[in-house]
Amino acid sequence: MPRPSHRRPRRTPRRPVRFALLALLLAAVGPATALGPVAPLALQAPPDRAAGPVDPGTGTGTGPGTGAGTRTTTDSDTATGAGAVGANPVTPTPTGRTTTVPTTVPAASLRLAGRRIVYSYPGDTPPPELLDTIRAGRAAGVILFKENAPSPEQLRVAVELLKTAAQESPSGAPLLLMTDQEGGKVRRLPGAPVHSARQTGAAADPAGDAARSGAGAAGTLADAGLNVNLAPVLDVFDAPDNFIDHFERSYSGKPEVVAELGTAFLAAQQQSGVAATAKHFPGLGAAAREENTDERPVVLPVPLDELRARGEEPYRAAIAAGVRLVMASWAVYPALDADRPAGLSSAVVQGELRRRLGFRGVTVTDALEAGALSAFGDTGDRAVAAAGAGMDLLLCSARDIQQGDAAAEALAAALDSGRLDAGEFRSAVGRVDSLRTSFNRS
Repeated sequence: MPRPSHRRPRRTPRRPVRFALLALLLAAVGPATALGPVAPLALQAPPDRAAGPVDPGTGTGTGPGTGAGTRTTTDSDTATGAGAVGANPVTPTPTGRTTTVPTTVPAASLRLAGRRIVYSYPGDTPPPELLDTIRAGRAAGVILFKENAPSPEQLRVAVELLKTAAQESPSGAPLLLMTDQEGGKVRRLPGAPVHSARQTGAAADPAGDAARSGAGAAGTLADAGLNVNLAPVLDVFDAPDNFIDHFERSYSGKPEVVAELGTAFLAAQQQSGVAATAKHFPGLGAAAREENTDERPVVLPVPLDELRARGEEPYRAAIAAGVRLVMASWAVYPALDADRPAGLSSAVVQGELRRRLGFRGVTVTDALEAGALSAFGDTGDRAVAAAGAGMDLLLCSARDIQQGDAAAEALAAALDSGRLDAGEFRSAVGRVDSLRTSFNRS
């Protein structure tokens, strides 16, 4: 058998080990860029992904949720019942996770952009990544749908989670917690207002009924911890049983009646501490029965004098009454802009609403995922186009956290590149921030 060796075993030099450890450390941290070291991995975000499969039967953006359409947008889901599904309240637990953001977008720009984003989420409990985004100060608000409130108890838990996350953010400013509580067929939460706009218009005392509906909507939302209602609808229908009248969402075919009743609703609601949203500027009253902007592009070739005399008349009254928000429509109005939907058109938002009518409050888009925007790119493209047109708040209502992230990332990149004007961007953020902080005083 071979003789055992008496030589000492070779020792591994320490210097290669040190270099190996250093290499591992650098790999974990990531490479440096021209903008400086890349943010830690915990701050990196997955890229935007394509929207998931269509979920039929959940309602539509400008429609009331009749069982057809995609899982999208703001004016969806008929919610007239209590909606108690039997889900047990969930006890919140800390996640300890940090929502990721892209390494190419400076954190300061992303926080600024996030203050213009309204998020949404699936199911009955806010997901951890949304709560982390809110804690980081990268969200302006959250829109809630019927699926988010299967029972009053579950809704209270969800709202408390959202509010606590906002309190833990750098500013501590309240979130804009919103829903569609128009009345009649379009109610996310059980309770007032029971009457639809059409029923209010036909009441023995229309103005009184409108005021009671506005106060009732405020009570329902305030009791649930919400502070913004995406109502009232100020569309003046031009033909019975057309798109907006079919679902009883218009007070009247007379602009002066819509102006009176819409103003009564919003004034009573805002007196109770819940901000009102006048929609859908400059009016969807000319849309035919099947012309739903949530599903497809819609062009409304209304002459300019008629558009201003009928469609815009209720907004003059609403602005004079101090309405806090105005939502722009996704229809195209060739008399104002032949190429772009109202919410992507500076001629409509800046020219008509801001300069001509003098609105100084917060502008908010309808849902960014709407079918009317199919020719205008992905979430990021639409977000940048809307911001460039003058929309302050961007409504990401597909119940997908990544939709809101994609919008914020695109805004931040456009701000840093100079594609979006820095002064206008900060003015928009300032208007949103002022609305949010006003709830500290209410």
